[in-house]
Amino acid sequence: MSQFIDRRLNGKNKSMVNRQRFIHRFKKQIKEAVSNAIAGRSIKDMDSGEKISIPAKDITEPHFQHASGGKRHIVHPGNQDFMQGDKVKRPEGGDGQGGGSQASDSGEGSDDFGFEISKEEFLDLFFEDLELPNLIKTRLDQQIESFKWVRAGYTPHGTHANINVLRSLRGSIARRRAMGSSYRRHIHECEEAIAKLLETTTEEDDRVVALRKDIVRLQKSLKSIPFIDTFDLRFNNRIKQPTPTTKAVIFCLMDVSGSMDEAKKDVAKRFFILLYLFLTRTYERIEVVFIRHHTSAKEVNEEEFFYSRETGGTVVSSALELMDEIIKARYPSSEWNIYGAQASDGDNWNNDSPHCRDLLVQNILPMVQYFAYVEIMPRHHQSLWEAYLTVKEHCPFFAMQHIEDVRDIYPVFRELFKRKTA
Repeated sequence: MSQFIDRRLNGKNKSMVNRQRFIHRFKKQIKEAVSNAIAGRSIKDMDSGEKISIPAKDITEPHFQHASGGKRHIVHPGNQDFMQGDKVKRPEGGDGQGGGSQASDSGEGSDDFGFEISKEEFLDLFFEDLELPNLIKTRLDQQIESFKWVRAGYTPHGTHANINVLRSLRGSIARRRAMGSSYRRHIHECEEAIAKLLETTTEEDDRVVALRKDIVRLQKSLKSIPFIDTFDLRFNNRIKQPTPTTKAVIFCLMDVSGSMDEAKKDVAKRFFILLYLFLTRTYERIEVVFIRHHTSAKEVNEEEFFYSRETGGTVVSSALELMDEIIKARYPSSEWNIYGAQASDGDNWNNDSPHCRDLLVQNILPMVQYFAYVEIMPRHHQSLWEAYLTVKEHCPFFAMQHIEDVRDIYPVFRELFKRKTA
């Protein structure tokens, strides 16, 4: 059995492995804290890290201890206060488990465990198990290069994190056997010569003594061969393998009419910011089209979509018509995976809601993989919701959800874009 002792100084990220183990073990509690943190965030802080707290009862672990009763003799190093036979007072606070920040009539309690996660960890937990539904490869585009890392044997150079211990030890054994073969052969020859000489002479013979010295010298040389050398090290090798990719585009349609007050617009913006962060983080090759509408619709950039204060009446069909025009002009369905997400309070000109339904059924839904409608209305549903219900009954890739306040954004978002099992 061989042991490697790494005496290198620990780097600044020496606890990274333990940190990942902690996140993995208590992922359920951390994800719950992450979802609760979204409601209290401003729009500008949606993608930052978070300091969360986990109840101490959720991170307790089972442990073994001596049962009460019996006699035990324990030596505690550093004791300067007690002698054998002295009685030790019971610690204050009940049974000695300590007091915490929570008041209790029994003297017991515990603080919540504070844990701060980085921006990357926050987004990883937030968008875990989400995907664009029904993503298919409508066309393999040769101009877009995508790669994945695959195993490709072993290499003599690499980082210590990728070292392959078994291959390195195998190389070490082979090298030591090769380098020591001549020494072992000479030792064997000397031992045979000594055995023949001892048949006719004694141990004090000069030739026997000289051979004994040669054996000691050869054994010393054999032991001087290093157990492991940099020549023996082998590292897991990975190469980038090109893979075919698919093109996708998602349309974000937001109602900015007069009936959408600031609270509703804030909910819609939060929903679309989550969607935008999810798409740009999860998919490297994806385009996003932003459309704002009141009585008329307009394609805008990201800055204007989230921060423009323009408002007006409500004609929802204008946004759907513009989306249909853009798809036909720039995103043919034979080459692109097309998605749509619409956020509105549902308030619409009554004669326009049936037109919106017809636009979806006849023009838009035949070209898209998935379309999600989110209605932001704290009281009752409007005419647009009633018109869209008939669409949902016949189109399995059309989804509808209702949001009342900020706390509903995260559950609704996960419901719309959760990963479907095979």
